[in-house]
Amino acid sequence: MAAPAVHAFDEMRDDAGVRSPYRAVHDWLAKTPTQDLEKLSREAELLFRRLGITFGVYGEGGDPERLIPFDVVPRIIAASEWRMLSAGLAQRVRALNAFLTDIYGPREILRAGRIPEDVVLANPSFRAEANGFTPPGGVYTHVSGIDVVRVGPAEFYVLEDNCRTPSGVSYMLENREAMLRLMPDLITSHRIAPVSRYPEELFETLRSVAPRGVSDPTVALLTPGSQNSAYYEHAFLADEMGVELVEAPDLHVDDGVVMMRTTRGPRRVDVIYRRVDDDYLDPLVFRSDSVLGVPGLYAAYRGGRVALANAIGNGIADDKSIYPFVPEMIRFYQGEEPLLANVPTHRCGEPNALAYVLEHLPELVVKETRGSGGYGMLIGPTATRAQLAEFAARLRGNPHEYIAQPTLALSTCPTFVASGVAPRHVDLRPFVLMGRELRIVPGGLTRVALREGSLVVNSSQGGGTKDTWVLEA
Repeated sequence: MAAPAVHAFDEMRDDAGVRSPYRAVHDWLAKTPTQDLEKLSREAELLFRRLGITFGVYGEGGDPERLIPFDVVPRIIAASEWRMLSAGLAQRVRALNAFLTDIYGPREILRAGRIPEDVVLANPSFRAEANGFTPPGGVYTHVSGIDVVRVGPAEFYVLEDNCRTPSGVSYMLENREAMLRLMPDLITSHRIAPVSRYPEELFETLRSVAPRGVSDPTVALLTPGSQNSAYYEHAFLADEMGVELVEAPDLHVDDGVVMMRTTRGPRRVDVIYRRVDDDYLDPLVFRSDSVLGVPGLYAAYRGGRVALANAIGNGIADDKSIYPFVPEMIRFYQGEEPLLANVPTHRCGEPNALAYVLEHLPELVVKETRGSGGYGMLIGPTATRAQLAEFAARLRGNPHEYIAQPTLALSTCPTFVASGVAPRHVDLRPFVLMGRELRIVPGGLTRVALREGSLVVNSSQGGGTKDTWVLEA
């Protein structure tokens, strides 16, 4: 097995040998010929292509029908590790929800000076339209995807919070289905916590936040349409939940109530799981040129006639300029110390931080505060002189738009690549559901950087995925 490009925690091996969660997988790899792994990989690709499991990339050189590479070697998390992780995830999402409730209401955390006022109120992700309104059930963060990286046996860091329209859960579910079809014997040799209940739990979460007085709520999933990069996921989840997949022309607002066009005539919609960004949600309030939104939807929402998941305005909670303050949110709202650590972060808008970042640029990862998908970022240790110079100029010109962090050695997992089985860097996106109760399906989406030495796991940047097994014992 080839050595990783940087010193990183190996999730399969430690100084004493093969770690216990991986023993059966290690033995399976040892006795499985390379040609058999190649055959399994081809069968997985054919399965995903037949099912239409694609991820569109629409930028220059993009592919609207890209197949995300799937690795047939699972990533394994011990039961004790998952208990620690899930407790930290629950704590974090509750704090983010409390923060959103506060900043669109009394703003106690700002008055207490725990977060600078301008970082919140002058942030483009802050939505004045959400002021003074509590969404149905008091929930903003119905679906959160929290990106976690591992650097040691019991060391996990939150890399970022995704609270707007986090994607990837369909791949988590389809990855497990592929493993069940292709490697049933390997799966049955482990006691693995199931993930198949996620659509049911999402449906129950959405129903639980219906407007007051609605006893049997109707749920719909609002998609921007088939050109959206995550359209497969939208259609998949709507089908799995048994709800209508709708686009803007399928909805209209009548006397303050959202109605859905059906073959049996208009039907009221009580909860909308929207995969449309705030800017495009209602052309009467946000972007007037939007054809993806529904005129009057905002008024229906403010009038308490419909619940939106996720809530309007929650993008401020996952803005990277807010990320450094999440541990302080946990202390302020919950009176607890964070169970999951943040990555140390330099806010480049602060003069001292900017000076440090510019001096140490080759050692750091620099990110746009509103960037995503692996775009708009610099990985200092692998950057060219020209790239370093370009980012230094960007930082000097618009320092408030960037944060910088040390380069973490993400943990590695055994991965089947062209050269055989080799360690590759991974992260994990668990999905947290919040309604009347908080639910976390065991596991999440493991993303893997397939290029040797790469730390960029995003599918839009050539990364792949793995099935994530949380052991029950």
